[in-house]
Amino acid sequence: MTFQPPEIDYWALSPVIALVFGLALTVVLAVAGRLARIAPAAAILSMVVAGGLLIGQWGESKDVIGGTLELDGLSITFSLLILLAGIVAVLFSLGDPAAREAGRPDFLALLLGSVLGMVLLTQANNLVTFFIALELFSIPLYALCGTDLRREDSLESGLKYLIIGSLGSATLLFGMAFVYGASGATGFEQIADGLSSSDLLGDPIILTGVGLVTVGLAFKVSLAPFHQWTPDVYQGAPTAVTAFMAVATKLAGFAVFARFFLTALEPLADEWDVILAAIAAISIVVGNLGAISQDSLKRMLGYSGIAQAGYMVGGIVVASTEGVEALSFYLAAYLALNLGTFAVLVVREQRDGSDDSIESLRGIGRRDRALAWPITIGMLGLIGLPPTVGFLGKLYLITALVDGGWTWLGILIVLGSMASLAYYLRVVGTVWSGETESPGHAPGPSSRLLGLIVGVGIVFAVLSIGFGILPDPLYDFAAQAGEAIGSLPG
Repeated sequence: MTFQPPEIDYWALSPVIALVFGLALTVVLAVAGRLARIAPAAAILSMVVAGGLLIGQWGESKDVIGGTLELDGLSITFSLLILLAGIVAVLFSLGDPAAREAGRPDFLALLLGSVLGMVLLTQANNLVTFFIALELFSIPLYALCGTDLRREDSLESGLKYLIIGSLGSATLLFGMAFVYGASGATGFEQIADGLSSSDLLGDPIILTGVGLVTVGLAFKVSLAPFHQWTPDVYQGAPTAVTAFMAVATKLAGFAVFARFFLTALEPLADEWDVILAAIAAISIVVGNLGAISQDSLKRMLGYSGIAQAGYMVGGIVVASTEGVEALSFYLAAYLALNLGTFAVLVVREQRDGSDDSIESLRGIGRRDRALAWPITIGMLGLIGLPPTVGFLGKLYLITALVDGGWTWLGILIVLGSMASLAYYLRVVGTVWSGETESPGHAPGPSSRLLGLIVGVGIVFAVLSIGFGILPDPLYDFAAQAGEAIGSLPG
């Protein structure tokens, strides 16, 4: 027998190639003396080019490397959002002491490596590429969390994320081994065919594999009861890294969550849907209850992210095209609402030397409206109040759940949103009340850079309201992801 190399579609692979070149360039710039100052521009340019190459293939669906990667509506939409989060994270990091401590080119190389892994993960259509991409995005994040070398909390968060993340990866790998053993295949479509043509659908081997894979992915997207690392890591990591993690890990994790469960494990949908619904319910309860008592805004966003992940799982539980579209729409809304909020935290931290406590925000509604409005809109949107895009995102998810026969889970999302009023409105109330004395300004980045970050927060706030009033462009964007999983009902 002669070896047959896999067919490679280099045009489809071009976004990944652009990111690899950007990563290599930032590594070179780390030892290039004065040229190191252009590393942020190089990192942003590589992500912009990758995004342009993805947009150039909008609406297409093709195998990339012998079927191990799939470029389609799901991977393109999620990858574009990940690249947007990566660009914003670079801007947030420009005045961050952690980036200076680690060496800015090195910091950006780690960030680009994580972005590369996430983009590959959205395209993964094979167990091997699935696991490699997952580790490629996870390992740089472990290091990024600990880059603020002068803060014990940062080093602790990096170590904690490494240990618990490694446990999640090991659990996932064991689950993949069981799935491979039961199906005899590594490709997602071939796994589905192998399970459908055998009598193993109810066998303990495959069910154990599905359970372990579920646990491993639940670690990555912060689903309870596998969420323990999230609040500590969110609080301890540099704010620019936390902002990136808060949205990008969910985008990458839920992209592969949807593709693996709705393609490879589609024959077992009647087995895993109840498991995912139970995890979603636990996450909604644990996340909302945990967030209520928090004084740190980053810890509060960590707990609320657990609840939000529970809402998002509903888009997979229904196993329908409508569910995938609702998930995509909600993740896009979640990105805008979170990054607008984190822009305020970054400016407060770098300009005023403020900590991340909710109390430190007291009175900024009277002193600095340009910061007060983005965080206010972010909090109201995460609750799901109109006219923000968060309201339509939750409505879309609830509608998909009701149509799919999961009305009780839709009701739980409503109840969870009501519970979230207690902590989100607390932030809003603190922002718009209290003393008006202006704090002293700590030495930090230039006012031009801080003005740029303020502008980023305002842009996301405007988008959050704009898409809440005129959502059709975002609906069309999300519909591309649903069309990629073409065999699903609805």
